Amino acid sequence: MSLQKPIVALIYDFDGTLSPSNMQEYGLIQALGNTIDSFWTVSNDLGNDKSMCSVLAYMKTIADEAAKMGIPLTRGFLEQFGPQIELFKGVTEWFRLINGYGESKGVDVEHYVISSGLTELIESTPIAKEFKKVFACSFLYDADGIARWPAVAVDYTAKTQFLFKISKGIMDISDNKLVNDSRPDEDKRIPFTNMIYFGDGETDVPCMKIVKMFDGNSIAIYQKQNKKKEATARTLLSQGRVNFICDADYSPSGEIFETVSSIIDKIKAESNYFLMQKKTSL
Repeated sequence: MSLQKPIVALIYDFDGTLSPSNMQEYGLIQALGNTIDSFWTVSNDLGNDKSMCSVLAYMKTIADEAAKMGIPLTRGFLEQFGPQIELFKGVTEWFRLINGYGESKGVDVEHYVISSGLTELIESTPIAKEFKKVFACSFLYDADGIARWPAVAVDYTAKTQFLFKISKGIMDISDNKLVNDSRPDEDKRIPFTNMIYFGDGETDVPCMKIVKMFDGNSIAIYQKQNKKKEATARTLLSQGRVNFICDADYSPSGEIFETVSSIIDKIKAESNYFLMQKKTSL
């Protein structure tokens, strides 16, 4: 890690954080011949009846429904729905905005996704190029390009492992060795103090708590018009799970930009102070 130019990692959940609804609901579920409610009913019933992880249950439901419709479940089939995913106000411009602010302060800003959604959908959105890495669910494809098995399933507790990978600069999603190696904080590419985690609900609590516990910052995103989401965010704040709550507006006039820019200022100031102290002690 460069003390002169610290790296700040902005780590996002996706559904409810960058987008108003579950990503599967923007065309994929409908293409499988389902309504949104009927798809999730089938998925939830499968999970409950078979004692399955809810993430594996929805992936199995996608595969089953595609088979019923006679649709080859290929990466290309899934990728056609990424461009249809709705994004919150200002998200498309957000990355250029906050990257520019970080650059003006002498900070490198990097963006990551940790999501229980599908990598195939996220990586086909218009903002995919902004992320250094997407850690999300994905399918394993056979020689004919047909999905046959889950390659990665990311539930709410599994999300936390990727925080440690980001800290150590490990981008291999299958790595289970280097991520567990012990390293002093000064050797970590991005310390937790330089992390900002964005989430919208209870499934983000493990990540929110870990980042906050290690002196990083967690932000609960809510939608002002959704009283249930706002109540959840305020509960997370009152319980000490997050540092801040912000309305889902990523534009320059929104609470998110004001909050994140202030955190970047603090990280840079602390980095400068640490460097000054180190020079003084030499």
